Amino acid sequence: MKIIKLKITIILILLFVVSCKAQTLPLNTALSDIPANAYLKDINNELFPYVGTYKANFQGKEITLYIAKEEGKLEVRSKKQFYRDALVVKYIVKNSNGVILQDTKNNNVPKIELYSIAVRSSKNTIIFYYSGTNCRVGWGDVFLKKINDTQLLWEYRPDDIILDDSRCPPGTDIKIYLPETKDLIFTKQ
Repeated sequence: MKIIKLKITIILILLFVVSCKAQTLPLNTALSDIPANAYLKDINNELFPYVGTYKANFQGKEITLYIAKEEGKLEVRSKKQFYRDALVVKYIVKNSNGVILQDTKNNNVPKIELYSIAVRSSKNTIIFYYSGTNCRVGWGDVFLKKINDTQLLWEYRPDDIILDDSRCPPGTDIKIYLPETKDLIFTKQ
């Protein structure tokens, strides 16, 4: 009898969990309108045109962006947890001799993040959050505007951070390797 009650309880719990599906909303839903655990879905395939590998040269460095779409990426903002379809950017920066200066593509440590947080469809632009390098140096926003099927226009707006020995140990590499510029063209490979 106890086994039958246990099985019935398990079945009821499973039915409850399956029926409590998170609310699905469009990508550009305002943060204030997002309920806890909601899912911001790329309903109109606005992210797909940006997916791919792109290259640019800036001040003697070659920057390669690897842009992929991630579905259901967990995000916590303003003490609110929700999921969103997002573009995630991994990158490799090389100097003029081909020496790798920074590589987030082959480094599986999720220390440096660059992912989309908003879509401005009317301007063909995606806004990305950049966590910065070591000690969060360079954190800020990156804007990618789709010029045509093979080119993106880059703008990087780093925010300030005050560093001291308690926030960043002496000798830590705090160089920003991403191009700190506006109107840099990346070409699809």
